[in-house]
Amino acid sequence: MIKEIEGIIVREIPYGETSKIIHVYTKDGIISVMCKGAKALKSPFRATTLKFTYGKFNIYYKENKLSTLSSVDVIHSLSHIKNDIVLLSYVNYITELTVQVLKQSSDNIYDDYIETILKIEEGLDPLVMTNILEIKYLDYLGVGLNLDSCVSCGAKVGIITIDGDRGGYICSKCYQNEIIVDKKTIELLRMYYYVDIKSISKLKISDKVKNEINTFLNTYYDRYTGLYLKSKNFLKKLM
Repeated sequence: MIKEIEGIIVREIPYGETSKIIHVYTKDGIISVMCKGAKALKSPFRATTLKFTYGKFNIYYKENKLSTLSSVDVIHSLSHIKNDIVLLSYVNYITELTVQVLKQSSDNIYDDYIETILKIEEGLDPLVMTNILEIKYLDYLGVGLNLDSCVSCGAKVGIITIDGDRGGYICSKCYQNEIIVDKKTIELLRMYYYVDIKSISKLKISDKVKNEINTFLNTYYDRYTGLYLKSKNFLKKLM
């Protein structure tokens, strides 16, 4: 039975001399597909089965068995990302993070993942887009942020900073010599959480605010998620 699946290739595994197995991330999860002869020079699959190709894959579907690729209709090759080592590093990281989230949550995160990658391909700031996705993923990892009040006393007013070790907003009464961040940083952290990724078209955020949010999230992830991803470490070296 031929079945059409829409998704993005998140992994390639060599199989023999000329074939490979691809992992396609779809709304139904990650599906493994055999691509016979895809590595051969004259294969029609050589260019259409590269990692981070987004498309519609027609497969000979076999339940509980490895399906076989029949044809590919490319929606987006994501060539901008593939040809830029920095952008590629961001996408490698959010892909590895997404796979980890899928292991811990049954919620559908496909749309947020795809839209984030498409926004990066369009030229939006990759750090901002990555941070937005990181914030949204925290709920699925079971360590969601409290963005409504002070993490220590619950006060909803007088918020003066954020702290990754303490886990969120800090008010003036609970302040303990943490670094004071820009007021815009406090506002944007909440916006990152609630924004519809698909609706984002422009980003005008100062480097100071971007760095403060990223520093907060790096600390928070290290302290509360237990995730230590190789792609994240590589990305940090590039920044």
